[in-house]
Amino acid sequence: MFSAYTKEFKTNMSLATPVILGMLGHTVVALVDNIMVGQMGTAELAAVSLGNSFMFIAMSLGIGFSTAITPLVAEADSEGNFEAGKSSFKHGLFLCTVLGIALFLMVMFAKPLMYAMKQPAEVVDLAMPYLTLVAISLIPLIIFQAFKQFSDGLSMTRYPMYATILANLVNVLLNYMFIFGKFGAPELGVVGAAIGTLASRVIMVAHLWYLLAKHPKSKPFVLHIKLFTLSKKMLMKIINLGFPSAMQMFFEVAVFTAAIWLSGILGKNPQAANQIALNLSSMTFMVAMGFSVVAMIRVGNQKGLQNFKELRRIAFSIFVLTILLAVVFAALFMVFNTMLPELYLDLDDISNLIDNNEVVSIASTLLFIAAIFQISDAIQVVALGALRGMQDVKIPMVLTFIAYWLIGFPVSYYLSMHTDYESSGIWLGLLAGLTASAIMLFIRFNYLSKKLIITSEENKLTEVEPNEEMIDQSA
Repeated sequence: MFSAYTKEFKTNMSLATPVILGMLGHTVVALVDNIMVGQMGTAELAAVSLGNSFMFIAMSLGIGFSTAITPLVAEADSEGNFEAGKSSFKHGLFLCTVLGIALFLMVMFAKPLMYAMKQPAEVVDLAMPYLTLVAISLIPLIIFQAFKQFSDGLSMTRYPMYATILANLVNVLLNYMFIFGKFGAPELGVVGAAIGTLASRVIMVAHLWYLLAKHPKSKPFVLHIKLFTLSKKMLMKIINLGFPSAMQMFFEVAVFTAAIWLSGILGKNPQAANQIALNLSSMTFMVAMGFSVVAMIRVGNQKGLQNFKELRRIAFSIFVLTILLAVVFAALFMVFNTMLPELYLDLDDISNLIDNNEVVSIASTLLFIAAIFQISDAIQVVALGALRGMQDVKIPMVLTFIAYWLIGFPVSYYLSMHTDYESSGIWLGLLAGLTASAIMLFIRFNYLSKKLIITSEENKLTEVEPNEEMIDQSA
């Protein structure tokens, strides 16, 4: 029985690895920013954390919405329907472009809220100019997501990875130049990190388009796009899939963003520690997210073929593989829960020694809690991917809201603000939300996949029965 799942591991890994590396690229941008900025002090690190908290919300809406493209393209690809695939991509690209501009404007209008959030004043002053430049990068980032989700839908998962690797190399170089004033560049500190992020995202989308335009399979899709010749029916189809998907991701990311804000109320050191733990756990989450994309692709393919038993078997193979990896990550977090936070800070800096030691102490505790929720996080995100592949998005949207905002956030708020748990209380709330989400979404997938199999078999029986009656009559 177990071999029915393990034999899919190789295919799952070959599809997931480029996706994971590409998604880790987004996290590596933040990792590089955090490590380089962290060398300047805890206030600078907290400023990047605060600025990115606004970005996380906007990015969750854009990235979540773009996931509507993948199952539609995957289904059209399995059916050999080029026109449906191109239409899905074109309309998705148009909507993502509009959304990217809208999200940029939303972040710019929301910037003054930082002054009303009881955050440390020195942190807010550093975060404001950083956020301006990073907000602009939302436009190329969301456009990139449209191309990426299209590429994933065609099972061409390597090209987004190549583009992201190039972008990261550019980001590291520009960060080094502009944060610290190297190679003749001005020393801009936190703002220098924003310059690197913006430039790298522009290069990322340009390079991905170039790669897709050169490949025979994707070339007809990405060239000669009549972007403003649109179908209202297709726009509504993508919106109906994309909006709930965006809200699913928003509910999860927003509760982690709320954790940043709650930790800011506790002080700059808890906020810096929260950022370290969040950055590290985000990296392992991207691995699970990669398998979520694989679930979306492979489940979408099987849906197009109407092969629902295979759909369920393949989905379970992805669950099993992701859980095994989550156990490994949990062990690493537990073993290295003190060593990993030390990478972010200059422990030889005598002037900040007390602050740095406090940050490491808090972050090490948070990583222990993060280790515990690795399995929950893996299950919930893979279940979401499988459900998106089945184009089931509205009920999961409700379930994620319940998990994160009716269960997770109240626990985080109460334990952090009204008990001695403080930072640990925030992350215990995250653990509660992720666990609730994992349980409810898995139950939803299990129910729906079984229902599809039963309905399919009943339809086959109704098709066979008339034929049997005709044979009896002719006899």
